Amino acid sequence: MKFKKLAINETEKLIFGSAPKPVKTSRGLLIGGGLVYPELNFTVPEGTVINRHTLGDLKEAYSAAVKGALERAVHLDSAGFVIEFETLLEMTTDPFIGVELVKAMNEVCDEFFSKYGLKSEIRLTPNDTRDFDRPPLMRSGKYLEGMFELFEKGAAAGGDLLSIESTGGKEVCDEALMNCDIKNVVFSQAVLGVRDMKFLWKKIVGIAEKQGKIAGGDTACGFGNTAMVLAERQYIPKIFAAIVRVVTATRSLVAVEEGARGPDKDCAYEGVFLKAITGIPISMEGKTAACAHLSPLGNIAAACADLWSNESIQNIKLLGAMSPTVYFEQLEYDVRLMNTSSREGGADKLQDWLVKSDIYHDPQALILAPENVLAISREIVKGRNYIDASVKSALKGLEIIEASIGRGELKSSERENLWIERIREDLLSIPLDEDKFVEMVQPSLDTAKVKLEEYGF
Repeated sequence: MKFKKLAINETEKLIFGSAPKPVKTSRGLLIGGGLVYPELNFTVPEGTVINRHTLGDLKEAYSAAVKGALERAVHLDSAGFVIEFETLLEMTTDPFIGVELVKAMNEVCDEFFSKYGLKSEIRLTPNDTRDFDRPPLMRSGKYLEGMFELFEKGAAAGGDLLSIESTGGKEVCDEALMNCDIKNVVFSQAVLGVRDMKFLWKKIVGIAEKQGKIAGGDTACGFGNTAMVLAERQYIPKIFAAIVRVVTATRSLVAVEEGARGPDKDCAYEGVFLKAITGIPISMEGKTAACAHLSPLGNIAAACADLWSNESIQNIKLLGAMSPTVYFEQLEYDVRLMNTSSREGGADKLQDWLVKSDIYHDPQALILAPENVLAISREIVKGRNYIDASVKSALKGLEIIEASIGRGELKSSERENLWIERIREDLLSIPLDEDKFVEMVQPSLDTAKVKLEEYGF
Protein backbone atom coordinates (compact mmCIF):
# COMPACT_ATOMS: atom_id res chain seq x y z
CA MET A 1 0.00 0.00 0.00
CA LYS A 2 1.30 3.41 -1.03
CA PHE A 3 -0.17 5.70 1.64
CA LYS A 4 1.31 5.29 5.12
CA LYS A 5 0.01 8.45 6.78
CA LEU A 6 -2.95 10.80 6.49
CA ALA A 7 -2.91 13.91 4.33
CA ILE A 8 -5.46 15.45 6.72
CA ASN A 9 -4.89 14.71 10.39
CA GLU A 10 -7.10 17.30 12.08
CA THR A 11 -10.88 17.18 12.14
CA GLU A 12 -11.29 20.90 11.43
CA LYS A 13 -9.29 20.56 8.19
CA LEU A 14 -11.48 17.77 6.82
CA ILE A 15 -14.13 20.13 5.54
CA PHE A 16 -16.14 20.97 2.45
CA GLY A 17 -14.54 22.97 -0.35
CA SER A 18 -10.95 22.52 0.74
CA ALA A 19 -8.49 19.74 -0.12
CA PRO A 20 -4.71 19.61 0.26
CA LYS A 21 -4.37 18.60 -3.41
CA PRO A 22 -6.89 20.70 -5.38
CA VAL A 23 -7.46 19.89 -9.05
CA LYS A 24 -7.64 22.54 -11.79
CA THR A 25 -9.72 21.69 -14.86
CA SER A 26 -9.15 22.82 -18.44
CA ARG A 27 -11.64 25.71 -18.15
CA GLY A 28 -10.32 26.77 -14.76
CA LEU A 29 -12.47 25.19 -12.05
CA LEU A 30 -10.26 24.77 -9.00
CA ILE A 31 -11.90 21.83 -7.25
CA GLY A 32 -10.90 21.61 -3.60
CA GLY A 33 -9.42 25.09 -3.77
CA GLY A 34 -11.89 26.95 -1.55
CA LEU A 35 -15.28 26.56 -3.27
CA VAL A 36 -17.79 23.74 -3.49
CA TYR A 37 -19.22 23.35 -7.00
CA PRO A 38 -22.39 21.55 -8.11
CA GLU A 39 -22.05 18.31 -10.04
CA LEU A 40 -25.12 17.69 -12.20
CA ASN A 41 -25.92 14.22 -13.49
CA PHE A 42 -28.87 13.35 -15.69
CA THR A 43 -29.95 10.48 -17.91
CA VAL A 44 -32.55 9.69 -20.53
CA PRO A 45 -36.19 8.97 -19.63
CA GLU A 46 -37.14 5.35 -19.11
CA GLY A 47 -37.91 3.56 -22.35
CA THR A 48 -35.66 5.73 -24.54
CA VAL A 49 -34.30 3.82 -27.52
CA ILE A 50 -30.53 4.24 -27.84
CA ASN A 51 -28.85 3.40 -31.12
CA ARG A 52 -27.32 5.15 -34.11
CA HIS A 53 -30.74 5.70 -35.67
CA THR A 54 -31.89 7.73 -32.64
CA LEU A 55 -28.54 9.49 -32.16
CA GLY A 56 -29.77 12.78 -33.63
CA ASP A 57 -32.61 12.98 -31.11
CA LEU A 58 -30.29 11.94 -28.28
CA LYS A 59 -27.76 14.66 -29.14
CA GLU A 60 -30.52 17.25 -29.25
CA ALA A 61 -31.88 16.12 -25.86
CA TYR A 62 -28.47 16.08 -24.14
CA SER A 63 -27.50 19.45 -25.63
CA ALA A 64 -30.80 21.01 -24.56
CA ALA A 65 -30.45 19.64 -21.02
CA VAL A 66 -26.94 21.07 -20.68
CA LYS A 67 -28.01 24.39 -22.20
CA GLY A 68 -30.92 24.68 -19.77
CA ALA A 69 -28.64 24.12 -16.78
CA LEU A 70 -26.01 26.54 -18.11
CA GLU A 71 -28.61 29.26 -18.72
CA ARG A 72 -29.81 28.86 -15.16
CA ALA A 73 -26.21 28.98 -13.95
CA VAL A 74 -25.73 32.33 -15.69
CA HIS A 75 -28.91 33.71 -14.07
CA LEU A 76 -27.78 32.51 -10.63
CA ASP A 77 -24.24 33.91 -11.01
CA SER A 78 -22.80 30.44 -10.58
CA ALA A 79 -19.03 30.09 -10.25
CA GLY A 80 -19.24 26.99 -12.43
CA PHE A 81 -20.13 23.33 -12.23
CA VAL A 82 -19.36 19.81 -13.42
CA ILE A 83 -21.69 17.81 -15.65
CA GLU A 84 -21.33 14.08 -15.17
CA PHE A 85 -22.07 12.04 -18.27
CA GLU A 86 -22.62 8.55 -16.92
CA THR A 87 -23.13 6.42 -20.00
CA LEU A 88 -25.70 3.71 -20.51
CA LEU A 89 -25.02 0.25 -21.93
CA GLU A 90 -25.60 1.10 -25.58
CA MET A 91 -23.42 4.21 -25.32
CA THR A 92 -20.48 2.09 -24.15
CA THR A 93 -20.90 -1.02 -26.27
CA ASP A 94 -21.08 1.33 -29.27
CA PRO A 95 -18.54 3.98 -28.22
CA PHE A 96 -19.39 6.13 -31.23
CA ILE A 97 -22.71 7.03 -29.59
CA GLY A 98 -21.07 7.99 -26.30
CA VAL A 99 -18.39 10.05 -28.03
CA GLU A 100 -20.92 11.95 -30.15
CA LEU A 101 -22.91 12.85 -27.03
CA VAL A 102 -19.75 14.13 -25.32
CA LYS A 103 -19.05 16.31 -28.38
CA ALA A 104 -22.59 17.69 -28.41
CA MET A 105 -22.51 18.64 -24.72
CA ASN A 106 -18.99 20.03 -24.88
CA GLU A 107 -19.96 22.36 -27.72
CA VAL A 108 -22.60 23.92 -25.47
CA CYS A 109 -20.09 24.22 -22.61
CA ASP A 110 -17.65 25.94 -24.99
CA GLU A 111 -20.34 28.36 -26.13
CA PHE A 112 -21.18 29.48 -22.60
CA PHE A 113 -17.51 29.71 -21.65
CA SER A 114 -16.87 31.96 -24.66
CA LYS A 115 -19.96 34.13 -24.15
CA TYR A 116 -20.11 34.43 -20.37
CA GLY A 117 -16.87 33.02 -18.98
CA LEU A 118 -18.97 30.31 -17.28
CA LYS A 119 -16.73 27.41 -16.32
CA SER A 120 -18.21 23.95 -16.80
CA GLU A 121 -16.59 20.58 -17.35
CA ILE A 122 -17.76 17.14 -18.38
CA ARG A 123 -16.94 14.14 -16.22
CA LEU A 124 -16.99 11.15 -18.55
CA THR A 125 -18.05 7.99 -16.72
CA PRO A 126 -18.38 4.95 -18.98
CA ASN A 127 -20.46 2.28 -17.29
CA ASP A 128 -18.62 -0.93 -16.48
CA THR A 129 -20.12 -3.34 -18.98
CA ARG A 130 -17.79 -6.26 -18.26
CA ASP A 131 -20.29 -8.13 -16.10
CA PHE A 132 -22.60 -8.57 -19.08
CA ASP A 133 -20.46 -11.61 -19.80
CA ARG A 134 -21.25 -14.53 -17.51
CA PRO A 135 -19.02 -15.16 -15.70
CA PRO A 136 -17.56 -11.66 -16.08
CA LEU A 137 -14.48 -11.23 -18.26
CA MET A 138 -12.56 -8.57 -16.35
CA ARG A 139 -9.38 -8.37 -18.44
CA SER A 140 -10.43 -9.24 -21.96
CA GLY A 141 -13.31 -9.21 -24.42
CA LYS A 142 -15.44 -6.80 -26.43
CA TYR A 143 -16.98 -5.07 -23.40
CA LEU A 144 -13.58 -4.11 -22.00
CA GLU A 145 -12.41 -2.92 -25.42
CA GLY A 146 -15.52 -0.74 -25.80
CA MET A 147 -14.95 0.87 -22.40
CA PHE A 148 -11.37 1.80 -23.15
CA GLU A 149 -12.27 3.09 -26.61
CA LEU A 150 -14.91 5.34 -25.05
CA PHE A 151 -12.41 6.61 -22.47
CA GLU A 152 -9.86 7.38 -25.18
CA LYS A 153 -12.11 9.00 -27.77
CA GLY A 154 -14.48 10.55 -25.23
CA ALA A 155 -11.59 12.28 -23.50
CA ALA A 156 -10.42 13.68 -26.84
CA ALA A 157 -14.00 14.85 -27.53
CA GLY A 158 -14.22 16.92 -24.34
CA GLY A 159 -14.45 14.64 -21.30
CA ASP A 160 -12.13 16.48 -18.92
CA LEU A 161 -12.55 14.24 -15.86
CA LEU A 162 -12.42 10.46 -16.29
CA SER A 163 -14.20 8.17 -13.84
CA ILE A 164 -15.93 4.81 -13.63
CA GLU A 165 -18.17 2.85 -11.29
CA SER A 166 -16.16 -0.33 -11.58
CA THR A 167 -17.53 -3.73 -10.64
CA GLY A 168 -14.55 -5.97 -9.93
CA GLY A 169 -15.63 -8.48 -7.26
CA LYS A 170 -19.35 -7.80 -7.61
CA GLU A 171 -20.08 -11.38 -8.68
CA VAL A 172 -18.94 -12.43 -5.18
CA CYS A 173 -20.15 -9.43 -3.21
CA ASP A 174 -23.81 -9.51 -4.29
CA GLU A 175 -24.38 -12.90 -2.71
CA ALA A 176 -22.22 -12.04 0.29
CA LEU A 177 -24.39 -8.99 1.01
CA MET A 178 -27.62 -11.00 0.94
CA ASN A 179 -26.05 -13.58 3.28
CA CYS A 180 -24.47 -10.94 5.56
CA ASP A 181 -21.15 -12.66 4.94
CA ILE A 182 -18.51 -10.08 5.83
CA LYS A 183 -15.65 -12.46 5.02
CA ASN A 184 -16.68 -12.73 1.38
CA VAL A 185 -17.39 -8.99 1.27
CA VAL A 186 -13.79 -8.35 2.36
CA PHE A 187 -12.58 -10.92 -0.18
CA SER A 188 -14.55 -9.21 -2.94
CA GLN A 189 -13.06 -5.81 -2.06
CA ALA A 190 -9.58 -6.37 -0.65
CA VAL A 191 -8.60 -9.20 -3.01
CA LEU A 192 -10.70 -9.20 -6.19
CA GLY A 193 -11.56 -5.49 -6.11
CA VAL A 194 -8.00 -4.37 -5.42
CA ARG A 195 -6.58 -6.58 -8.18
CA ASP A 196 -9.16 -5.28 -10.65
CA MET A 197 -8.63 -1.65 -9.65
CA LYS A 198 -4.88 -1.95 -10.22
CA PHE A 199 -5.47 -3.36 -13.69
CA LEU A 200 -8.20 -0.88 -14.62
CA TRP A 201 -6.78 2.33 -13.21
CA LYS A 202 -3.31 1.87 -14.60
CA LYS A 203 -4.94 1.98 -18.04
CA ILE A 204 -7.35 4.85 -17.25
CA VAL A 205 -4.55 7.00 -15.84
CA GLY A 206 -2.50 6.24 -18.94
CA ILE A 207 -5.35 7.42 -21.18
CA ALA A 208 -5.80 10.58 -19.11
CA GLU A 209 -2.12 11.45 -19.33
CA LYS A 210 -2.03 10.78 -23.06
CA GLN A 211 -5.06 13.02 -23.67
CA GLY A 212 -4.05 15.74 -21.21
CA LYS A 213 -7.10 15.05 -19.04
CA ILE A 214 -7.70 14.34 -15.35
CA ALA A 215 -8.09 10.82 -13.98
CA GLY A 216 -10.81 11.49 -11.40
CA GLY A 217 -11.54 8.36 -9.42
CA ASP A 218 -13.75 5.36 -8.88
CA THR A 219 -16.74 4.53 -6.74
CA ALA A 220 -17.79 1.40 -4.87
CA CYS A 221 -21.44 2.19 -5.53
CA GLY A 222 -22.21 -1.39 -6.59
CA PHE A 223 -21.04 -2.53 -3.16
CA GLY A 224 -21.51 0.19 -0.53
CA ASN A 225 -24.68 1.68 -1.97
CA THR A 226 -26.14 -1.73 -2.73
CA ALA A 227 -25.68 -2.54 0.96
CA MET A 228 -27.29 0.77 1.92
CA VAL A 229 -30.34 0.15 -0.25
CA LEU A 230 -30.71 -3.40 1.11
CA ALA A 231 -30.54 -2.02 4.65
CA GLU A 232 -33.07 0.69 3.77
CA ARG A 233 -35.45 -2.11 2.72
CA GLN A 234 -34.67 -4.04 5.92
CA TYR A 235 -33.14 -6.98 4.08
CA ILE A 236 -29.84 -6.65 5.95
CA PRO A 237 -28.81 -4.86 9.18
CA LYS A 238 -27.81 -1.21 9.02
CA ILE A 239 -24.72 -1.99 11.09
CA PHE A 240 -23.63 -4.55 8.50
CA ALA A 241 -24.16 -2.00 5.72
CA ALA A 242 -22.09 0.55 7.63
CA ILE A 243 -19.16 -1.86 7.90
CA VAL A 244 -19.45 -2.73 4.21
CA ARG A 245 -19.08 1.00 3.50
CA VAL A 246 -15.85 1.09 5.51
CA VAL A 247 -14.45 -1.97 3.72
CA THR A 248 -14.99 -0.37 0.30
CA ALA A 249 -12.56 2.45 1.10
CA THR A 250 -9.41 0.35 0.78
CA ARG A 251 -10.49 -0.87 -2.64
CA SER A 252 -11.29 2.62 -3.96
CA LEU A 253 -7.99 3.94 -2.62
CA VAL A 254 -6.19 1.93 -5.32
CA ALA A 255 -7.31 4.38 -8.03
CA VAL A 256 -5.36 7.14 -6.29
CA GLU A 257 -2.37 4.84 -5.78
CA GLU A 258 -2.38 4.29 -9.54
CA GLY A 259 -2.43 8.04 -10.25
CA ALA A 260 -6.04 9.25 -10.07
CA ARG A 261 -6.08 12.85 -8.88
CA GLY A 262 -9.71 13.36 -7.98
CA PRO A 263 -12.34 14.42 -7.66
CA ASP A 264 -13.46 10.85 -7.09
CA LYS A 265 -16.92 9.83 -8.25
CA ASP A 266 -19.89 10.74 -6.09
CA CYS A 267 -22.07 7.76 -5.43
CA ALA A 268 -20.49 5.55 -2.79
CA TYR A 269 -19.59 7.92 0.04
CA GLU A 270 -16.18 6.30 0.72
CA GLY A 271 -14.60 9.43 -0.76
CA VAL A 272 -14.32 10.96 2.71
CA PHE A 273 -11.74 8.33 3.68
CA LEU A 274 -9.84 8.91 0.44
CA LYS A 275 -9.77 12.65 1.09
CA ALA A 276 -8.41 12.14 4.60
CA ILE A 277 -5.74 9.68 3.43
CA THR A 278 -4.63 11.18 0.11
CA GLY A 279 -5.75 14.82 0.17
CA ILE A 280 -7.61 14.63 -3.17
CA PRO A 281 -10.88 16.54 -3.62
CA ILE A 282 -14.06 14.46 -3.60
CA SER A 283 -17.59 14.48 -4.94
CA MET A 284 -20.44 13.58 -2.59
CA GLU A 285 -24.20 13.27 -2.77
CA GLY A 286 -26.93 13.42 -0.14
CA LYS A 287 -30.42 14.88 0.13
CA THR A 288 -30.43 16.04 -3.50
CA ALA A 289 -29.76 12.46 -4.63
CA ALA A 290 -33.19 11.32 -3.43
CA CYS A 291 -34.29 11.42 -7.08
CA ALA A 292 -32.05 8.37 -7.62
CA HIS A 293 -32.11 6.58 -4.25
CA LEU A 294 -33.08 7.16 -0.64
CA SER A 295 -30.44 7.31 2.08
CA PRO A 296 -29.88 8.15 5.76
CA LEU A 297 -27.02 10.49 4.79
CA GLY A 298 -28.79 13.56 3.45
CA ASN A 299 -26.83 16.27 5.27
CA ILE A 300 -23.73 14.61 6.72
CA ALA A 301 -22.57 13.66 3.22
CA ALA A 302 -21.96 17.36 2.51
CA ALA A 303 -19.60 17.79 5.47
CA CYS A 304 -16.42 17.18 3.45
CA ALA A 305 -17.63 17.59 -0.16
CA ASP A 306 -15.77 19.51 -2.87
CA LEU A 307 -18.38 18.71 -5.52
CA TRP A 308 -22.03 18.32 -4.49
CA SER A 309 -23.98 15.95 -6.72
CA ASN A 310 -27.58 14.93 -7.36
CA GLU A 311 -26.52 11.37 -8.37
CA SER A 312 -28.81 11.25 -11.45
CA ILE A 313 -32.21 12.38 -12.65
CA GLN A 314 -34.21 11.37 -15.71
CA ASN A 315 -34.42 14.23 -18.20
CA ILE A 316 -38.16 14.92 -17.89
CA LYS A 317 -40.40 17.98 -17.62
CA LEU A 318 -41.21 19.13 -14.10
CA LEU A 319 -43.44 22.05 -13.14
CA GLY A 320 -40.50 24.43 -12.75
CA ALA A 321 -38.47 23.41 -15.77
CA MET A 322 -36.76 20.34 -17.20
CA SER A 323 -35.42 18.21 -14.35
CA PRO A 324 -31.66 18.82 -14.98
CA THR A 325 -32.27 22.58 -14.71
CA VAL A 326 -34.32 22.13 -11.54
CA TYR A 327 -31.70 19.93 -9.92
CA PHE A 328 -28.89 22.24 -10.91
CA GLU A 329 -30.70 25.06 -9.11
CA GLN A 330 -31.09 22.97 -5.95
CA LEU A 331 -27.42 22.03 -5.99
CA GLU A 332 -26.37 25.62 -6.66
CA TYR A 333 -28.27 26.94 -3.65
CA ASP A 334 -26.73 24.24 -1.45
CA VAL A 335 -23.18 25.15 -2.51
CA ARG A 336 -23.94 28.87 -2.18
CA LEU A 337 -24.69 28.27 1.46
CA MET A 338 -21.53 26.24 1.99
CA ASN A 339 -19.36 28.77 0.17
CA THR A 340 -20.89 31.71 2.03
CA SER A 341 -20.19 30.00 5.35
CA SER A 342 -16.56 29.54 4.29
CA ARG A 343 -16.23 33.14 3.20
CA GLU A 344 -17.82 34.46 6.40
CA GLY A 345 -15.78 32.24 8.73
CA GLY A 346 -18.67 29.95 9.67
CA ALA A 347 -17.82 26.78 7.78
CA ASP A 348 -17.00 24.88 10.96
CA LYS A 349 -20.41 25.73 12.43
CA LEU A 350 -22.30 24.76 9.28
CA GLN A 351 -20.36 21.51 9.08
CA ASP A 352 -21.18 20.82 12.73
CA TRP A 353 -24.89 21.22 12.02
CA LEU A 354 -24.73 19.07 8.89
CA VAL A 355 -23.09 16.32 10.92
CA LYS A 356 -25.26 16.57 14.04
CA SER A 357 -28.48 16.53 12.03
CA ASP A 358 -27.75 12.96 10.82
CA ILE A 359 -25.02 11.37 12.90
CA TYR A 360 -27.03 9.46 15.51
CA HIS A 361 -29.95 8.37 13.36
CA ASP A 362 -28.10 5.60 11.54
CA PRO A 363 -24.72 3.83 11.90
CA GLN A 364 -24.04 4.55 8.22
CA ALA A 365 -24.15 8.26 9.05
CA LEU A 366 -22.12 7.82 12.23
CA ILE A 367 -19.07 6.48 10.42
CA LEU A 368 -19.05 9.48 8.05
CA ALA A 369 -18.62 12.07 10.82
CA PRO A 370 -15.21 13.73 10.25
CA GLU A 371 -13.69 12.61 13.56
CA ASN A 372 -14.77 9.01 12.86
CA VAL A 373 -13.51 9.22 9.27
CA LEU A 374 -10.07 10.16 10.59
CA ALA A 375 -10.09 7.37 13.18
CA ILE A 376 -11.01 4.78 10.54
CA SER A 377 -8.56 6.22 8.00
CA ARG A 378 -5.71 5.91 10.51
CA GLU A 379 -6.43 2.20 10.69
CA ILE A 380 -6.40 1.89 6.89
CA VAL A 381 -2.91 3.37 6.57
CA LYS A 382 -1.65 1.09 9.34
CA GLY A 383 -2.52 -1.95 7.24
CA ARG A 384 0.36 -4.17 6.14
CA ASN A 385 -1.63 -5.03 3.04
CA TYR A 386 -5.13 -4.45 1.67
CA ILE A 387 -6.72 -7.29 3.64
CA ASP A 388 -5.15 -6.10 6.88
CA ALA A 389 -6.24 -2.52 6.14
CA SER A 390 -9.82 -3.64 5.45
CA VAL A 391 -10.04 -5.73 8.62
CA LYS A 392 -8.45 -3.06 10.84
CA SER A 393 -10.74 -0.32 9.52
CA ALA A 394 -13.85 -2.49 9.80
CA LEU A 395 -13.02 -3.37 13.40
CA LYS A 396 -12.55 0.33 14.15
CA GLY A 397 -15.94 1.04 12.56
CA LEU A 398 -17.55 -1.57 14.82
CA GLU A 399 -15.79 -0.07 17.85
CA ILE A 400 -17.14 3.40 17.01
CA ILE A 401 -20.68 2.08 16.52
CA GLU A 402 -20.62 -0.01 19.70
CA ALA A 403 -19.27 2.88 21.78
CA SER A 404 -21.94 5.26 20.50
CA ILE A 405 -24.69 2.77 21.31
CA GLY A 406 -23.17 2.27 24.75
CA ARG A 407 -23.29 6.03 25.39
CA GLY A 408 -26.95 6.11 24.44
CA GLU A 409 -26.30 8.28 21.37
CA LEU A 410 -26.88 6.14 18.28
CA LYS A 411 -30.44 5.00 17.67
CA SER A 412 -30.31 1.23 17.37
CA SER A 413 -32.27 -1.88 18.28
CA GLU A 414 -31.29 -5.06 20.08
CA ARG A 415 -31.89 -6.91 16.81
CA GLU A 416 -29.29 -4.69 15.15
CA ASN A 417 -26.86 -4.75 18.05
CA LEU A 418 -26.57 -8.55 17.97
CA TRP A 419 -24.68 -8.21 14.71
CA ILE A 420 -21.74 -6.35 16.22
CA GLU A 421 -20.16 -9.42 17.79
CA ARG A 422 -21.05 -11.65 14.82
CA ILE A 423 -19.32 -9.30 12.41
CA ARG A 424 -16.32 -8.88 14.73
CA GLU A 425 -15.83 -12.66 15.03
CA ASP A 426 -16.01 -13.08 11.27
CA LEU A 427 -13.51 -10.29 10.69
CA LEU A 428 -11.06 -11.75 13.20
CA SER A 429 -11.24 -15.12 11.43
CA ILE A 430 -9.94 -13.69 8.14
CA PRO A 431 -6.34 -14.68 7.25
CA LEU A 432 -4.31 -11.56 6.50
CA ASP A 433 -2.20 -13.39 3.92
CA GLU A 434 -3.81 -13.31 0.45
CA ASP A 435 -2.88 -16.89 -0.47
CA LYS A 436 -4.39 -18.23 2.75
CA PHE A 437 -7.50 -16.08 2.32
CA VAL A 438 -7.99 -17.39 -1.22
CA GLU A 439 -7.53 -20.93 0.08
CA MET A 440 -10.24 -20.33 2.68
CA VAL A 441 -12.77 -18.77 0.29
CA GLN A 442 -12.17 -20.68 -2.94
CA PRO A 443 -14.17 -23.84 -2.05
CA SER A 444 -17.30 -21.69 -1.59
CA LEU A 445 -16.94 -19.81 -4.88
CA ASP A 446 -19.32 -20.70 -7.70
CA THR A 447 -17.08 -21.16 -10.75
CA ALA A 448 -20.08 -20.49 -12.97
CA LYS A 449 -20.14 -16.95 -11.54
CA VAL A 450 -16.49 -16.03 -10.94
CA LYS A 451 -13.23 -16.78 -12.74
CA LEU A 452 -10.24 -16.13 -10.51
CA GLU A 453 -7.96 -16.10 -13.55
CA GLU A 454 -9.76 -12.91 -14.65
CA TYR A 455 -8.21 -11.28 -11.58
CA GLY A 456 -4.67 -12.34 -12.39
CA PHE A 457 -4.52 -15.56 -10.35
